[in-house]
Amino acid sequence: MTQTIVRNGTVVSLDPDVGEFDEADVLIEDGEIVDVGTGLSASNAEEIDAAGKIVVPGFVDSHIHLAQTQVRGIAGDWSLMGEYFDDMLGNITGLYQPEDMYLGGLFGAFEKLHTGTTTALDWSYPNTLEHGERAVDALKDAGLRAVYTYGPPGDDAAKWWFESDVGLPEEKIRALREEKIRDDDRLSLALGLRGPDFCTEETAREDLELARDLGVLSTIHMGAALWPSSEYGGDYQGFGCIEDMLGPDVNVAHGNHFSQEDVDHAVEQGVSFSSTPEVEMQMGHGIPVTGKVLEAGGRPTWGVDVCSNVSGDMGSQMRIGMQLQRMFDNQKILEGDEEVTEVSVSARDTLEMATIEGAKALGLDDEIGTITPGKRADLVLFDADDFMTAPSHSPIQTVVFQADPSHIDTVLVDGEVVKRDGELTNPKVDEEFDRFVASGERLLDEAGIDL
Repeated sequence: MTQTIVRNGTVVSLDPDVGEFDEADVLIEDGEIVDVGTGLSASNAEEIDAAGKIVVPGFVDSHIHLAQTQVRGIAGDWSLMGEYFDDMLGNITGLYQPEDMYLGGLFGAFEKLHTGTTTALDWSYPNTLEHGERAVDALKDAGLRAVYTYGPPGDDAAKWWFESDVGLPEEKIRALREEKIRDDDRLSLALGLRGPDFCTEETAREDLELARDLGVLSTIHMGAALWPSSEYGGDYQGFGCIEDMLGPDVNVAHGNHFSQEDVDHAVEQGVSFSSTPEVEMQMGHGIPVTGKVLEAGGRPTWGVDVCSNVSGDMGSQMRIGMQLQRMFDNQKILEGDEEVTEVSVSARDTLEMATIEGAKALGLDDEIGTITPGKRADLVLFDADDFMTAPSHSPIQTVVFQADPSHIDTVLVDGEVVKRDGELTNPKVDEEFDRFVASGERLLDEAGIDL
């Protein structure tokens, strides 16, 4: 049995039954949290000094495309329906070789771990089964907890998007799960669906039925653009042909153009929503769905989405998403000739959306998302003694508002230290760096992208 004690930290468990501690220990055995309290002891346990540190659950990114990491910095001025569909999905993605999937996913996962995300839903476009296999290898080699999401291949945008009548490749998906995912405790499978926005009604239902048959999460790009309703005029059509198939195993990425009625119905059925506020603000998705989900009595989750244009830092998303929703709510009050006397979304709310709510959306809330005995030890230690973070009068506000990735001292996934003293411990960060850079350069050269 391997034991670790995170000693004398300010523990923000986000579990109301566990509470918060100004100074406490977290005891870990074989990757599982077994106790949280003061003065804990265990013989032969490795000790991690957390004095002056804030200990929080690892962030959960509920929607990101990790394989785009080696083409980061090209899409900062792109819109969704302009350059992104043409240049990314219609060009660059089709040029990926299996090793490009590996290298992008590997360094995307490294960025997640370095910035405090211990779990991510990696929405992938594998051109072949080998592409998918190498993408999963990257997650394994990085040490990230992940939900690998097998989406439509990226080799032919006309075939797989818009009015596509081609279903997801079932045989390849089943093979990938059997060969690469089933026996790995840190990995699970999801299906990335196009939904009725980007395929025929029959195909949309068949893809969702396939996910149900596999017993995995369905995560669907929906409501991020007015297409296809704008093609014919009128309002966005919402869930359409899959409205009767909604349930807790369905996650919606974006959902900006859903009506309040659509969101009310979805939340009632247990559907989760992943908001990616920074990308949505830039690319023309529309106002984030956050407010509608809250109005419906649900809670959204945060994601990064397109790391070819924004960083993989989840701290930025939870802060931007919270402040954006506060702005919208404040504006409604001001337009009613009243003064704003309280904020609508708290720092605790947004931190929970970045942790336990993300875990719930991915079906992992029994395993991660809070610092709770019986859950896996996915922990992040923030430096609260830095000149930018001290004095830490409110640990949650320090993490949400003052801290950035430079303040993350230590990260554990499944009880394993993957970042120590501010540096990732994985030797592949250095070993694969040159290949990673070369991959990005080759992809842009072959795509003819001139910045």
